[in-house]
Amino acid sequence: MDDRVRLRILGISYSQLQSGAYALLLAEEDGPHKIPVVIGASEAQSIAIRIEGIVPPRPLTHDLFVSFAQAFGVKLREVFIYKFENGIFYSELTFSDGERTVVLDARTSDAIAIAIRAHVPIVTTAAIVRETGFILDDETDEETDTTVNTNEDLRQAAYFAEPKLENYAVEELERTLEQLIEDENYEEAARVSEILKKKKDRRDNPDAADSDGTRI
Repeated sequence: MDDRVRLRILGISYSQLQSGAYALLLAEEDGPHKIPVVIGASEAQSIAIRIEGIVPPRPLTHDLFVSFAQAFGVKLREVFIYKFENGIFYSELTFSDGERTVVLDARTSDAIAIAIRAHVPIVTTAAIVRETGFILDDETDEETDTTVNTNEDLRQAAYFAEPKLENYAVEELERTLEQLIEDENYEEAARVSEILKKKKDRRDNPDAADSDGTRI
């Protein structure tokens, strides 16, 4: 498809906003945009191990998945990040055994962990890049090399990549609120609680409106 954009993995940084989560940074192969994806600790570890070329003493779950597919002659063709909704990226894996092609839905973190082991393209749509991507301040149109080369650049990118609380799913907000209360960060907890209440109101009462008459 003409509007598909190929991505590469830029790096992983700890999410300073959501405890226990990490920001996986993706980048356009032929463009300046960076795309942040919030992932869990176990998926971050699995991706980081592969990026660093570390061979664990026993196969991880993603290693086993790829080995299993290859043992039965099934090849992963690509990972496609096809939708972004309510702060969540949705992905699908395309498999083929030479005769049949099967597309399976997957969490984006798992899909990418598998993709880097199978050495297949990671792609998304131009619309998702426009909606979720950002460009670092020191990158200009004249620059052709958009690779982030230093840890400082990665930390800067992760800072801009921090997702907005408004884009979190209800379950993510509930986990974040619980952690903030445990950390006694009550000011931030109050802000998260307010956003969580509005999201639950929208989910449970889609026709409800704010006190000023606008829909919530």
